[in-house]
Amino acid sequence: MSTPIAQLAATAATIPAVSPDPRKPREPPERDPTASYKVYRSRPRARATEPPEPPGKPPRQPRRTRQPSPPRAKRQRKKWTLRRIIKTLVLAVVGWTLLSFAIFLFSAQLLQDQVGSKAKAALNQGGLPIVSPTNVLILGSDLRAKGTKEPGAATSGPSRSDSIQLMRVGGGHGSKLSIPRDTAVEIPGYGVAKVNAAFALGGAALSVRTLRSYLGIEINHVIVVNFEKFPELIDSMGGIDFTGGCVISKINGGFSNGGYTLRLRAGTNHIDGKQALALARTRKNQCNPTDSDLTRVVNQQKIINAMRSRLHSPFGFIRWPLIAWSAPQTISSDMGAGGLLGLAATIGASGGGSPAVLRPDGAVRLPDGGAGLTVSPAARERQVQKFLDG
Repeated sequence: MSTPIAQLAATAATIPAVSPDPRKPREPPERDPTASYKVYRSRPRARATEPPEPPGKPPRQPRRTRQPSPPRAKRQRKKWTLRRIIKTLVLAVVGWTLLSFAIFLFSAQLLQDQVGSKAKAALNQGGLPIVSPTNVLILGSDLRAKGTKEPGAATSGPSRSDSIQLMRVGGGHGSKLSIPRDTAVEIPGYGVAKVNAAFALGGAALSVRTLRSYLGIEINHVIVVNFEKFPELIDSMGGIDFTGGCVISKINGGFSNGGYTLRLRAGTNHIDGKQALALARTRKNQCNPTDSDLTRVVNQQKIINAMRSRLHSPFGFIRWPLIAWSAPQTISSDMGAGGLLGLAATIGASGGGSPAVLRPDGAVRLPDGGAGLTVSPAARERQVQKFLDG
């Protein structure tokens, strides 16, 4: 029999020895290759809980995961249909027209000169031009540029009216009547003289009173054209097309005397502002010596009609803002910006009208020794009535 001490010694021999260093990890026991082991899977670790919110603060909302945005649909361009093209063109035309009107109103309100108070007092009151017949007197001064060597040409002070024209528009009317500058008339307070002398003696006011008495018609508005700025208006239109005979004239003595020499071939010519002004002033035509003051009146009417045609053309429409800026600065009138705009719209809606000339049928020796043209009362009444009915 084994003693208890022997049994203890045998048991101690089976216990593995303890590492003398407690910090050194214990080596795992050797694995018996013949033994079978059961493998256990560990559970997933629990997510670390967020620290509790301090008291007094609202609970934190859980983060939302960002969802992928759906793909954007490609924007389809609208096709240029006929209807869309027409709509775009209409909007462009309306916008361009409104811009031109705004420029015209600004230029007329701030840059246009006004005729004197005497001229305004001499006029007859009328209705709105767009609905009522309106008679407008248009005068052009023959004041010459400084430095001219033309004999008898005025360069300062009162000047005679180089062109005299009446225009009747509104209420379905559209007619013109030109009065030759050498027509002999009774000027109130001065006696018989050429009609163009009224402007030099009393300005636009005396011209209004003289023509109203001579023709027996009312004059509602007056416009004085500044010939010095007239070329700028023609140039803003890009020039005009004038159709007529051959013209060779020397204005203000021609180039050799500091003036202007005009040369136009027979037929249609595209002329600029300086050429148009020279043509409107031409009385003696070296290309056709038979031309007279009546020829000049006809040429002036052709220039006005050419300006109107240019204004209504596609090329003129493109230049409307430039024309709207220049037109009010070329004239002096009794009307403000609104009145001028209404008159311009009325002239455009009235059509070209039927131009006429108060043709003389006789001549008379004037008190100053000059020769004047006369029109018999019957012929004058007939031509004036045609003007009023036009």
